[in-house]
Amino acid sequence: MAGGGRVVGLGLMIGSAVLFLTFTAWAGTALLTDETTRGGMVLGILLALLVLTPIFGVGAYLFRAGTAEQASLAVVRQERKILNMVLAQGQVTIGELVAELQEPRDVVENMIRDLVGKQLFSGAINWEKGVLYSVESQALTGGRKCPNCGGELRFAGKGLIVCPYCGSEVFLTKNAAAATAADAA
Repeated sequence: MAGGGRVVGLGLMIGSAVLFLTFTAWAGTALLTDETTRGGMVLGILLALLVLTPIFGVGAYLFRAGTAEQASLAVVRQERKILNMVLAQGQVTIGELVAELQEPRDVVENMIRDLVGKQLFSGAINWEKGVLYSVESQALTGGRKCPNCGGELRFAGKGLIVCPYCGSEVFLTKNAAAATAADAA
């Protein structure tokens, strides 16, 4: 369960706080009924703190880790949505992605760059027009034609092909880049 650490952490924090408050109330009652001395009550509260503080700390750590995990998972879901939109529609504008994801343009562009960096996006991007193209990498490298203008593509670096006419950048996954390099040799 994603973010399950939040629930467990919250449970540990609440449980340790309730146990401490219950013990403190019991110790206060014992002091009022002369069943214990002030020194005994203070010692009991210190021992309860000694035992319950690490449990509360572990709960706080799990709560924070679960929160961070949920935030990370939300970004992954957004990136998956980008990939699905590009694959389903063939081409998508960055404006459409901004509207669909309800995120600022720079955040969406960073997500796209992250997908390229993770080598999950294999297709073409025209940054000037703001268009993403879904292209099968074998078909693209075989004909070496730009999906945007039809111009002949040129290799610009590892896993990157650039159209010299319109400036579209075509990103290949590791496997497609290796196959293209083998074909070029």
